[in-house]
Amino acid sequence: MAFYREMGRVPRHRHTQFRSDDGALYYEELMGEEGFSSDSSLLYHTGVPSGIVDSQAWELGDLSTVANHPLRPIHLRLHDLFTDASGPVDAVRGRRLVLANGDVRISYVVADVASPLYRNAIGDECVYVEAGSGVVETVFGALEYGAGDYIVIPRATTHRWVPAQKSRLYAIEANSHIVPPRRYLSKFGQLLEHAPYCERDLRGPSELIVEEGADVPVYVKHRGHGPLGIVGSILVYDTHPFDVIGWDGCLYPFAFNIADYMPITGKLHQPPPVHQVFEGNNFVICNFLPRKVDYHELAVPVPYYHSNVDSDEVMFYVDGDYEARKGSGIARGSISLHPGGHAHGPQPSAIEASLGAEYFDEVAVMVDTFRPLELGEAGRATDDGMYAWAWSGGRRPMESTP
Repeated sequence: MAFYREMGRVPRHRHTQFRSDDGALYYEELMGEEGFSSDSSLLYHTGVPSGIVDSQAWELGDLSTVANHPLRPIHLRLHDLFTDASGPVDAVRGRRLVLANGDVRISYVVADVASPLYRNAIGDECVYVEAGSGVVETVFGALEYGAGDYIVIPRATTHRWVPAQKSRLYAIEANSHIVPPRRYLSKFGQLLEHAPYCERDLRGPSELIVEEGADVPVYVKHRGHGPLGIVGSILVYDTHPFDVIGWDGCLYPFAFNIADYMPITGKLHQPPPVHQVFEGNNFVICNFLPRKVDYHELAVPVPYYHSNVDSDEVMFYVDGDYEARKGSGIARGSISLHPGGHAHGPQPSAIEASLGAEYFDEVAVMVDTFRPLELGEAGRATDDGMYAWAWSGGRRPMESTP
């Protein structure tokens, strides 16, 4: 996001001496993407940002996955998770893996206590806040969150989640950066007039956080030879990482509320790309919101049947009455996985029922991936086992298929 911000105190020129009132030199850190060839920010620390005194293994949770084989569409009930949590759960260590491939991982957590300091050194994170509120404290400052927010956190940003209310979080972890759709950006990175949101809608950190401390642990996900190529370490820092007295640049965490997205509608049914909000390498993120629908006199407001030739489609149902899925068992907190190789669309009864509709009242977050997704342990635990047969009225073959 080539959108410049400045917080706190920074020197007049970069890479020059910058001292406190008592003459101590601040330590400048460049945090940049793609080597030195993309967006970056400069942060000014009172302590040495590289100073660690210990490194320990962090045993990550269950990251095993199972292929969707034999192939079928699947309905997962995420609200069945965390119903019997035996103790406090934080937004980092408490995540349970729902779906994953080599490009992106989707996890779910219901957090009620502050997380440890954490950074993801594998890729950016986009965390959708289904419910709850709190603050994400980062080296760039405090970022308040509430229901409906996307929190986009750049790779390797040290941060922690501090819930004020129990928070239901839908975490999308990439192996790449997560950015606005490129077709909505000018060649210099400004969001264009036809984009469904603009820079005014993005909320950056509101105030710097400065803490003192020694021997401070930071939990780090990084690349290695574990499941999905991911391992964890705990780096123990000599001084507290939240010692930034100022920063400036175009790389920082931000929040965007789904209610600030302006849906694009048309005379006939619009395809999913008009609902896109972000993209990463080999996946996109879309959202479906309350909106007026097709106004052609013969319009069919629900989607037509379509084959995912190149992608798997994951829909997370957040709120409202999702017209196309009536009669399928889908409810708030549900996920539908429609895999490549299977033509999917509305439940048959929903087509006639939608005729004449002028408005859809629904909120859903969709992730489309261009490599097949596998089921994580949370996905396997919440599979209803019946969704695949919903288009046939639940009927199964009268005898085994040869």
